[in-house]
Amino acid sequence: MRQNDEYFGEQVAAGYDESAAAMFASSVVDPAVDFLAAAAGPGPALEFGVGTGRIALPLAARGVRVHGIDSAPAMVARLRAKPGGDAIGATVGDFASTALDSRFSLVYSVFNTIMNVTTQAGQVACFRNAAAHLRPGGSAVLFRMGSSKWAYDDYDIATQTMSSNYIEVVEGRGSYRSVPFRYVWPAELDLMAEIAGLRLSERWDGWTREPFTSDSRGHVSVWEKPGG
Repeated sequence: MRQNDEYFGEQVAAGYDESAAAMFASSVVDPAVDFLAAAAGPGPALEFGVGTGRIALPLAARGVRVHGIDSAPAMVARLRAKPGGDAIGATVGDFASTALDSRFSLVYSVFNTIMNVTTQAGQVACFRNAAAHLRPGGSAVLFRMGSSKWAYDDYDIATQTMSSNYIEVVEGRGSYRSVPFRYVWPAELDLMAEIAGLRLSERWDGWTREPFTSDSRGHVSVWEKPGG
């Protein structure tokens, strides 16, 4: 996965927090941070796709040391400019392959970030990289929501690829942006985790641990690295 300025460059980063304001609401953020703080224990924690710090900043405010990896320099720059942003270690790079010297009690990724990796091999590499950064006994947590149509989505069922397409008209001028994804099922994620040497320990409908059922629109999955 190349540096992601093509899809999350300065034009997007400048208005990202405002365009995703609903996801920054305390009613959305607080349950996620509660769950992750408990999972991290003494820390430290590593976020794949740290972005502008929607989760990393409040998690750090709970006393958990957080490092983030993100492939979009413009998004990382926004994180670093925020109050408390200097306390978040941030590395610009591909979270499928970027290697850090530290080991973590928790590696996490939220809001469908795994889908930004558009090949199955790349997604497996993300799990391998998460496992490589975990201490024995540490946990990897992934949160995935069902489809959210800000504009419209195109799906190719045969390849599990999709694109989210955004059309905006401001002061009579139109703009169009398309972002590619690869959607993935929980069972496939479990297989990727197993390939990486992790094992499923929990799966919930959401951050507040509602049961995961066939009617669930999303899931919080936790895989553990054996040992510790």
